[in-house]
Amino acid sequence: MMRPSPMAARAASGCSTAALAFFRLRPLGRAVRPATAPAGRFAFSGTATCRGRLVDSVLEELRSRRPVRVSARIGLQGTKELSDSKIDKKTLRKGLLLEFVKDSERSLLAVVERPDGKKNWVVTDQNGILSSIKPQQVTYVVPGTIDFDCSRIAEFLEKARDLLDPTILECAWMELSEKDKSVTVEEFADIVYGSKESLESYCAHFLLSRDIVYFVKVDNRGSSTYQPRPSAQVGELIRRKLAKEAADKELEEFVDLLKSAKALPLDSKPSKNSWLMEEKVKQKIESLQAYAVDACNDAQRRMAGNILKALGFSRTSSAALKLLINVGYFPVHVNLDLFRYDVQTTYSEEVLSVAEELLADCPDSDKHIRKDLSNLRVYAIDVDEADELDDALSATRLPDGRIKVWIHVADPTCFLQPRSIIDREAMHRGTSIFLPTATYPMFPERLAMNAMSLQQGTDCRSVSVSVTLHPDGSIAEYTIENSVIKPTYMLTYEGATELLYMNLEEEEDLRILQEAASIRAQWRCSQGSIDTSMIEPRIKVANPDDPEPNINLYVEDQTNPAMQLVTEMMILCGEAVAAFGADNNIPLPYRGHPQSSTAVTASAYLPEGPARSVANISVLRAAEMDFRKPVAHGVLGVPGYVQFSSPIRRYVDLLAHYQVKAFLRGESPPYSAGDLEGMTFIATMHVKVARRLHSNSLRYWLLEYLRRQPKGRKYKALILKFMKDRMATLLLLDVGIQVTTMVAAGKVGDGATVVVEMVHPRDDILSVTEFPEDTE
Repeated sequence: MMRPSPMAARAASGCSTAALAFFRLRPLGRAVRPATAPAGRFAFSGTATCRGRLVDSVLEELRSRRPVRVSARIGLQGTKELSDSKIDKKTLRKGLLLEFVKDSERSLLAVVERPDGKKNWVVTDQNGILSSIKPQQVTYVVPGTIDFDCSRIAEFLEKARDLLDPTILECAWMELSEKDKSVTVEEFADIVYGSKESLESYCAHFLLSRDIVYFVKVDNRGSSTYQPRPSAQVGELIRRKLAKEAADKELEEFVDLLKSAKALPLDSKPSKNSWLMEEKVKQKIESLQAYAVDACNDAQRRMAGNILKALGFSRTSSAALKLLINVGYFPVHVNLDLFRYDVQTTYSEEVLSVAEELLADCPDSDKHIRKDLSNLRVYAIDVDEADELDDALSATRLPDGRIKVWIHVADPTCFLQPRSIIDREAMHRGTSIFLPTATYPMFPERLAMNAMSLQQGTDCRSVSVSVTLHPDGSIAEYTIENSVIKPTYMLTYEGATELLYMNLEEEEDLRILQEAASIRAQWRCSQGSIDTSMIEPRIKVANPDDPEPNINLYVEDQTNPAMQLVTEMMILCGEAVAAFGADNNIPLPYRGHPQSSTAVTASAYLPEGPARSVANISVLRAAEMDFRKPVAHGVLGVPGYVQFSSPIRRYVDLLAHYQVKAFLRGESPPYSAGDLEGMTFIATMHVKVARRLHSNSLRYWLLEYLRRQPKGRKYKALILKFMKDRMATLLLLDVGIQVTTMVAAGKVGDGATVVVEMVHPRDDILSVTEFPEDTE
């Protein structure tokens, strides 16, 4: 920063402290601002006469002083301001000294060398660089410069710098605003410097053209003048400038904080919470977060852009994300979708308090009508990491040889009242969210996973749907009743399958369930059901915040006997509940799906499995819902269907429970068909977000799994479909992920072998090539 000149020092004794702060100069302490200065005006100590004498003395000094040589600095900062008079080719000539706009941040002095085409001119700038410029780039032609030698520009700038004291702007503004007088650049030079020569005129232009506080440029008929701004406007502009300087200082401090955090080792970086303790820091870090997930408002976008620019980074969401990871605010594998979709991962204190009250009271509005089924052998079969267990199965063979099965469903409505605070919270979540890294239950965790869930060896409240089957698998009889059960086994699909293969005599009930599932599948097929089963991958990440977390991959084959058993029993439950609703005229969320003969015939030639399922899914029509009566579900091959088996996980299932349970108590259903439609719409919107969240997260971790595999590893694949020529969609059988690549031979349903060429989880990039099989 330059040292204040004698003129600046003298002017400083009278100029306002606000102006001095604006120009980063220190007052000398000789002037005292009067306490009674008029509002909106800047005042010197003493009377207007004193002020006039001060201005006169400053101007007198300006006229008499000699420029003092100072150290040279090349490259003056400027703006894109237009010239004081219209510049065209006739105005310019060889040897003139001018100022032109180099780029958005710089204006340079240059000497005109020669014409360049019809309009442009070649100039040599203050750095000795030849450039071709347009007349529109010229902002000022320095008067009195003829045959100026470009080697003298540096000397000219050195002399100018000693005259560029911005404090004189306020002094001149006070003088000219008294007279409400506008001035040209040359008149301003004559007033403050006592000369209109080249050097003084250029300095006047420089001060006025860069000033954003005291003077405003007015263009009039090809000429320009500078008019003093009103005093109130000047005060506001200075206030804004000081505020900007304070904000710039805050930004600088925050950038230094980021740099320090980046330099720390991973285990020493500040925690996420530490960035949120101070409000100013919190606003900036949250602006970066919003920018990283493309969910920012205009203010956050500007703030994040300024931070990234100050650090020398590109203004992109990926740069913001990388920065947040490098400073330790985000883990390496942060799930950005949680922020993009504003997923609620916690509960309010009010909801948690109500949940604790329910846990303490354990109310049961249906205690007097519960049937004791605790003598039944009950199998709860689910994935091994399931936290919310909301269905279980029992079966027996009746004396006449028919099979009777029970689908026991957890009974969360015994704790809840429709439209209660817990119920409303569940509706606005729509479903539990299951991710490879975490589970976010629809109900508060202690309520969902303890009181509501089925527990092995414990008396549990449930709603039991019992169905007696005809020998062909159709429903002969059904009942729905409140019950108490005591689950005998908590089995994984793998464990249940192993138990079936063991064919133990004491597990006859499990074998009966498998038999029931088999005849049900055959009956549904006879009714036109469509196979849509696929290979489904599951991933569990044990320590997701670590840079290299443990990834456990499971590929579920839906032809697994235990999985088929559970699927058939859940479909049977939905069909029975739909029949119950129709028989008793109960409004329920009935689901249907128009049957498509095209789906069956078009894919009949394909082998059973994923290839046929993909072909079937591609021609299915949209699903339908009715809230007054059942509609046929052509895909499942049943006359009606209501989702009922997951009331802890899905809100629409919970609605069905409210309606059925009210009927069982002899009460009117709490919701009309119109109510159900509205609430189902709200819940479904959140379900769609949850599905997208699950799908994106699962794919990310599948890609991360592939990224870690040995380079050149071969993967068995199945051709699912062709898109164009030999470009095919493949299913990697060992991973359960779909990928697109060229295949040399084969048809839909055939196998192939591929190797992974490139994988980038964060950018959702997976590239594979076919590996030619050896032929002998």
